[in-house]
Amino acid sequence: MSGYILCQTKKADKPFFVESINTNIYSLEELCYFLYHNLYLVDASIINETLCTWISEELDLPRLAAKLRPHLGKFASAEDVLYPVFKEINYLTYEELKSLNVKLSKLDQESPVLRKKQKGDALVKNKMYVSAIKVYQQLLKKEGLDQVKPGLTMSIWHNLGCAYSYLFQMEKAMECFWEAFLTESDEKELICYLLAYRSVKKPQEYEDRLKELKVSEEVKNTVQKALDAFTQKKEVSIKPGKTDEMLEKLTGEYHRSTGS
Repeated sequence: MSGYILCQTKKADKPFFVESINTNIYSLEELCYFLYHNLYLVDASIINETLCTWISEELDLPRLAAKLRPHLGKFASAEDVLYPVFKEINYLTYEELKSLNVKLSKLDQESPVLRKKQKGDALVKNKMYVSAIKVYQQLLKKEGLDQVKPGLTMSIWHNLGCAYSYLFQMEKAMECFWEAFLTESDEKELICYLLAYRSVKKPQEYEDRLKELKVSEEVKNTVQKALDAFTQKKEVSIKPGKTDEMLEKLTGEYHRSTGS
């Protein structure tokens, strides 16, 4: 599989819309790419009759659609759907197929809670932050997370904080990082919390908080270095006459990440 997508099959006139990442797919190659790189997003919202109809009518591949239809509504084994799609155009190399087998084996052995957490992480990777936040919030309502995997509660709080920070909701991000720190007293979570705290509070409030928490000099220095590195970043320059284009791009990215 190369870094570009070379179409071997017909390109659809009407795309298949992947709601989870707010993306249109126009070819079987694009579908393969999505499935291979987003295993934790492959569920009944994608593998359904709409997909089969699209494959049959838009890509002119009725035989492939027929192979998939018997597995609709009982998506217990991912390979039942993934392998026929990949094999249709021999999308994967031998090594990639071996890698996929390992990933699917791991996925089959994971608990539903871990799968859902991985789904949230995949949504963040695809910049679908609001959808990821909903997944993480649902997980945090469950009991016994750390019995499934030690440190899972902290990890979910941390990733929830990151998702909020990507939306520039730093107050909420700060609260999440604090909750993450409270679960394990992990120094890294304290640093994340202090960075978020400093971004929304006044300098004196920040200094008072450092004293209140009795933060070590080592942690203070780490936070300060991170703050200094951030302030030294160069601003993004906009070429003359490109302001509207840049605003349109940023607006589009915001709406995509929020699902609005």
